[in-house]
Amino acid sequence: MSAVLERCVDRAQAVRIHAYGGPEAMRFEEIALAPPAAGEVQIRQHAAGINYLDTYHRRGVFPLPALPGTLGVEGAGEVIALGPEVTRFKVGDRVAYACPPLGGYASVRNLSERFLLHLPDAVSYEQAAAATLQGLTAHMLLHRVTHLLPGDTALVHAAAGGLGSLLTQWLHRQGVRVIGVVGSESKAAIAREQGCNEVVVGEYIRATRELTGGVGVDCVFEGLGGQVFHDSLTLLKPFGQLVNLGQVADGLPVVPLAALGPAASLTVSVPGVFAYVRTHPDLQRAADTVFSLIADGSLKVRIGGRFPLREAANAHLALQSRGTTGALILLPE
Repeated sequence: MSAVLERCVDRAQAVRIHAYGGPEAMRFEEIALAPPAAGEVQIRQHAAGINYLDTYHRRGVFPLPALPGTLGVEGAGEVIALGPEVTRFKVGDRVAYACPPLGGYASVRNLSERFLLHLPDAVSYEQAAAATLQGLTAHMLLHRVTHLLPGDTALVHAAAGGLGSLLTQWLHRQGVRVIGVVGSESKAAIAREQGCNEVVVGEYIRATRELTGGVGVDCVFEGLGGQVFHDSLTLLKPFGQLVNLGQVADGLPVVPLAALGPAASLTVSVPGVFAYVRTHPDLQRAADTVFSLIADGSLKVRIGGRFPLREAANAHLALQSRGTTGALILLPE
């Protein structure tokens, strides 16, 4: 297919960092934009996702390829121009993505077509920006990482958060008993609405043991690491599985294999959604599953905050406060 560059733009607004640091390190500025290269499309973004991973990039925990650099790994918008050799997309297509390379905090960006997903009309740009990464993560967890069956019990930390919201709904839909852990009564109400069978506010160790009659759970999903990771291991049944989804608190701890078996017979998984995106043989099919569940209301996308692109620093402050529910998104102006 020949290049279609008539609508190509050469300037964009973006949020970049020139040095690692706190939210104050983020700058809203105009940047030059090259025409899309071979195999790339140019996207006018209608919404961009905000993920805790973005704070790791901003702080340098996971360094950017180069500085200055634009943050963000998730977004949704419309194809406005095609580079040479693009075959899967045309101008006007609705698209979403959830993957490196970074650059989602921008009004317009170029991205290889191999990373893009067709977005159906029934899913809004805001829903896609809020749920593509977390939806694919939930798909990975339930179709590749775990093998939970109806009647099994799962403990979900941060059950009212962006990923927790989608995961609890999907688990409930599959007949899994879900115990959700949240930090406040207001979040507990949200967790119950989205399918948690029981909700624990705050201290969860004794409550989980009581709720399971001392037997424990089949699986724990946690994204804090540190002591929460260690404590969660004690709540698993024999042959139970702990799935770590991040290290928001104290990092990923070292766990001796002797602590996992043979007496306990436990399994620990530390899956990465970008590896799933990179290696899945038919990522569009996986995304279609997520998008169809959103479109028919089986998965309700909770957007906990909408911020103009220029206020990305305030969005990071809100995210780090741990007081938000659902997903946060940025809206280019």
